[in-house]
Amino acid sequence: LSNFGRGGDIRPGLTEITMETNGSVMSLKDEEKTRLSSVSNETSTRYGSIADSLPTDEPSTAEITVLSPRRSYITVAVLCYVNLINYMDRYTIAGVLLSIQKFFDITDSTSGLLQTVFICSFIILAPIFGYLGDRYNRKFIMIGGLSVWVVMTLSSSFVTESYFWLLVLLRALVGTGEASYSTIAPTIIGDLFSGAKRTVMISAFYIFIPVGSGLGYIIGSSVANATGDWRWALRLNPILGSLGLLLLAVLCPNPPRGASDGHGGSTIEHTSYLEDVKYLLKNKSFVWSSLGVTAMAFLTGALAFWTPIFLSRAQVAQGIQPPCNTEPCDTSDSYIFGVVTVVTGILGVSLGSTISRKLRDRVPNADPLICAVGMLSSAPCFFAAIVLASTSIPATYVFIGIGETLLSLNWAVLADILLYVVVPTRRATAEALQIMVCHLLGDAGSPYLLGSISDALRTYQPDSHTWSFRSLEYSFLLCPFVGVLGGLFFLMTALYITKDRKNAELLTVKKETDGERARLPPQTKTTLCFKFSIL
Repeated sequence: LSNFGRGGDIRPGLTEITMETNGSVMSLKDEEKTRLSSVSNETSTRYGSIADSLPTDEPSTAEITVLSPRRSYITVAVLCYVNLINYMDRYTIAGVLLSIQKFFDITDSTSGLLQTVFICSFIILAPIFGYLGDRYNRKFIMIGGLSVWVVMTLSSSFVTESYFWLLVLLRALVGTGEASYSTIAPTIIGDLFSGAKRTVMISAFYIFIPVGSGLGYIIGSSVANATGDWRWALRLNPILGSLGLLLLAVLCPNPPRGASDGHGGSTIEHTSYLEDVKYLLKNKSFVWSSLGVTAMAFLTGALAFWTPIFLSRAQVAQGIQPPCNTEPCDTSDSYIFGVVTVVTGILGVSLGSTISRKLRDRVPNADPLICAVGMLSSAPCFFAAIVLASTSIPATYVFIGIGETLLSLNWAVLADILLYVVVPTRRATAEALQIMVCHLLGDAGSPYLLGSISDALRTYQPDSHTWSFRSLEYSFLLCPFVGVLGGLFFLMTALYITKDRKNAELLTVKKETDGERARLPPQTKTTLCFKFSIL
């Protein structure tokens, strides 16, 4: 039944279909006759792009063009490149944060505000783009959002020292591009591939989160050191982003929603936004995994933003390097941390997706268990790294590397979980809501919160470089405990994921079958007789 109505494919075991139309009977026998002509004339492709910039109740009017597997891979490559640039830009600021603090003469809490306003705009806009992404042309939405991102990022590099508030405003507007892209791009990949191939492609996409983050530190610190001006670090990303924008416009299609699940997702009916939200809130796997992602976002947001400065202050406290009094400051810690992030990100994502593919057929709830193990195991590693920073920088880097590898196990697995427990027409909305929740309660506040705690503790000995390090160290200790909480949320997800995945598959099949029946003429009566072979 799940293949009926999608090009007329008949699964093995179905040996007879009888169709009665206006008193005449037509019988299709033998498994070799696998096409119903009344359906195959309208939709018969697995891959395609559909003119669905507006929702429609008449799928038969959709224009479908064949999208070859080769072009599907090219599409993923372009989306991966843009994802890389997005995350490079997000953490370029963190890579030159020490110079920014000296240039604008700002405290830790004010510095954390740069990341907080970016994430807040991301939170506000993500649900809007998720709603639009489930109903309108996704390619055009991404192009519009990324165009705003390029302009705002380039403009932020020209802010003078008297206008820090303008830098904050521009960083907030930069969130427009990432909100449009991050909510929609994974759903396009989900519509181009299914099964094991989808896992591999999603892994390839999400591996560029840690890689892009690490390159943000590396390129940011390298460009700042080479030019002697941290603002040049912000000017490289818009140039690379413009290339990504061009590739997106020329090479990326807008495939039918649910194409890989239903051989042409145009038959699935759209629902109201309120109905979508109610459906997602009843989906326990989605709710618990979203809480797990939130804890992970809190942890990664705080560590990614503050680790370079934390390591720099640790070396000042040990007497390894002098304090920075005027910019440009030494950004070698950002460079090393970036290299560690790139290597551990590639290793962790590859390892996580490989384990997922190996265990998924034997252990139905393997994916959330992998996430739980990653979170629970990384927490003691980060705790050890924080404690050892005052005595051994090499040991700190070792534990940071192990912790980041364990944490990176989750990236691709998390995206795959969302794609298979949510029906195709609600995936962009699900992505948007998950992004909103995880950033609102996660990395939107964690950089600012840790900065505020550090500033509050620092008032006891404001002129001490050692106490400056200790105040940030004590605020960092909050992160491992949040990591443990996230692991528990993923264990809860493991209890419901098998049931919710099956429900999503059944609901998708039902909607597709109902959609195909609606396309028959009103006077047509169809009788289906099924004979199943019993093994």
